[in-house]
Amino acid sequence: MASVGLDAWVRCRRWCWMAVSFGFHRAPKAERAPRWLPACRQKTSISFLSRPDLPNLAYKRLKGKSPGIIFIPGYISNMNGTKALAIEEFCKSLGHAYIRFDYSGVGNSDGNLEECTVGKWRKDVLSIIDDLAEGPQILVGSSLGGWLMLHAAIARPQKVVALIGIATAVDSLVTQFNQLPVEAKKEIEMKGVWSMPSKYSEDGVYRIQYSVIKEAEHHCLLRGPIPVSCPIRLLHGMKDDIVPWPTSMQVADRVVSTDVDVILRKNSDHRMKEKADIQLLVYTIDDLIDKLSTVVN
Repeated sequence: MASVGLDAWVRCRRWCWMAVSFGFHRAPKAERAPRWLPACRQKTSISFLSRPDLPNLAYKRLKGKSPGIIFIPGYISNMNGTKALAIEEFCKSLGHAYIRFDYSGVGNSDGNLEECTVGKWRKDVLSIIDDLAEGPQILVGSSLGGWLMLHAAIARPQKVVALIGIATAVDSLVTQFNQLPVEAKKEIEMKGVWSMPSKYSEDGVYRIQYSVIKEAEHHCLLRGPIPVSCPIRLLHGMKDDIVPWPTSMQVADRVVSTDVDVILRKNSDHRMKEKADIQLLVYTIDDLIDKLSTVVN
């Protein structure tokens, strides 16, 4: 399903022609102009969340209105990526609260990357929600972050009021490993490490401990219903060669929520960081803020 030109969307701001819908949702007012405009980026100082017996987490926070927005990055990605910064500018323009952070072992956070697991990063996300976020939150998860946002919504249903997934990589680490030939899997088990090819790594591979893959199996979600009932928007590029776009369709099918849209962009890749991708992302956030405000009011 190809996306229609963004200029048409700016004029109409309607989802009906963009989304594969799994339930009714409110279309924004046709006459309203987008509120997000590029702005001069103001520096936000890095803070650290201290946690007993757990690595300290680096984060940047804007205080503002509810619902707040939390950006959950992808695998070994930090809080200074294109999407994280664009959302920050958008939240500044609206006066909404916003948090971006680095996982344990990544960026400015403490911790050893080789000791990190999906379960430990799940705890990172919950620490941000529990100890920093005030009031209801919209979680925006990119790739691995899309997997973790679902876990956060399951664990904190009273605080997580909506989700936006970007190339949502639910179960992807386990799925990709299981697709390897039997001989390759046995070799990885013997060596204790998987050199997974990736064009996004400087040396062309991600070295993933076998123990990390086995631990990730405990966090798989696609094997049955996913108990998340809040509104969900799943954005995915059809040229994603890391996480196939049908993964977002699987997530939409598994979640119990009836307010789910899958929005596909024909020419976008896994990172979804081009200008039109970013505009789609901020408009999606804007639409959910409107929807939640209407429900509250």
